[in-house]
Amino acid sequence: MRKADDILAIVSAANALTRIAAIQTHNDAPAAQWRALKVLEHDGPQRIGALASYSRTTQPGMTRLVGQMVDEGLVSRGADPEDSRATVVAITDAGVRAFAEWKVDLADALEPLFADLADEDWAVLSRAADILTSRTAPVEATTR
Repeated sequence: MRKADDILAIVSAANALTRIAAIQTHNDAPAAQWRALKVLEHDGPQRIGALASYSRTTQPGMTRLVGQMVDEGLVSRGADPEDSRATVVAITDAGVRAFAEWKVDLADALEPLFADLADEDWAVLSRAADILTSRTAPVEATTR
């Protein structure tokens, strides 16, 4: 087995966790919404095109999603101070709260899958999370 196969297994498991979490939380919000809120919370206001790219959706799709999120009070739209023709999206206080609540719901939904793990296994998962974060954070930062 190649080392890359382990990485592929992690990606596949992460995708499965995402699907399980969506089902278990009964959350019907599109995944792109949570990706967009994460970017806005972490990186600050963004143009719609950049949000679409980060959220792996089309610009028209992101425009529709932003409209829905504006209606729900999760984000606000404004003119880009550097180019008044462009729209900039910012997370609102309600969006920050909704994102925080979603993360709690997500953790609560997934925790039972791992409740019976031994301490040694938790240590392995914790170390794996640290490694994955350290390897992906710099790459993710360069794509924004």
